[in-house]
Amino acid sequence: MAQNQASVAPMGKGKKSKVVSYNRWGYIFLIPFIAVFLVFNLIPLISTFYNSFFENYMAQLNHVGPNFVGFQNYKTLFASGKIWQYAGNTAIMWVMGFIPQIIVSLLLAQWFSDTRLRLKGSTFFKTVIYMPNLIMASAFSLLFFALFSDGGPINDLLVKMHILDEPFKFFSNKWATRSIVAAMNFLMWFGNTTILLMAGIMGIDVSLYEAAEVDGANSWQRFTRITLPLLKPILIYVVITSLIGGIQMFDVPQILTNGTGNPTDTTMTLIMYLNKHLYSKNYGMGGAISVVLFLLTGALSLLVYNIMYRKKDKEA
Repeated sequence: MAQNQASVAPMGKGKKSKVVSYNRWGYIFLIPFIAVFLVFNLIPLISTFYNSFFENYMAQLNHVGPNFVGFQNYKTLFASGKIWQYAGNTAIMWVMGFIPQIIVSLLLAQWFSDTRLRLKGSTFFKTVIYMPNLIMASAFSLLFFALFSDGGPINDLLVKMHILDEPFKFFSNKWATRSIVAAMNFLMWFGNTTILLMAGIMGIDVSLYEAAEVDGANSWQRFTRITLPLLKPILIYVVITSLIGGIQMFDVPQILTNGTGNPTDTTMTLIMYLNKHLYSKNYGMGGAISVVLFLLTGALSLLVYNIMYRKKDKEA
């Protein structure tokens, strides 16, 4: 008996040392990520918070600061009211692009995932709808700028079809410009959203659909009662990541309007506003805007997460 206990003890000790060895390798493999996170994320984040409390800008050829001014940069930022206008512009263009994006992506994901349809060439179509996501936003913006310019093919076609008497100035009309920005964001990202939703739908147990069909549920009932509730984690991820991308909207309106946000600042986004301060080397105000964007992104992400999961708990 004593001999058996003695033989068990070293075995347990050997297993423990092996677990410790595996853990050590895990920590070693984490070192590159931690180093990159510290250098490129955490240190710049702390530096941005620090710089937001200083007056630090260029006045012609003279450098002013850095002088500690406390919350003065934040007071100046909110007193002007421009940040609210630009936040409204960003929200409008994001909503205009995201609503059709999520609707079309859900329909396509459901369509491609339905094995009973036996669609031919589905792999080809999946590749095609994802391809706009691979095109650089700058190239996409230049293409749309050429298409919708005063002498572009869109105006030429509309005039030849006698829909318009003269070319329409798309980039002089705020809703036309906003619609073009929203359409570009939709085209660039609906393929990525479709792939994500397809992965979620394909992970749902087929027997649930079969049981619902036996009980007499139609296609709409199966979609609303089975697919959507079980897709909620993926939908939350899509909404939050799209929201973060919307707040960071920059390249498309920047190139289409040449950084002016025309007409009359109606397409100026928050990141474009930040870029103007960084371009003029006003690091104090740039830091203040960055901090506000960081807090706004975190607050909206938590709000969306809590709202959607609260609904899930109520349904349960």
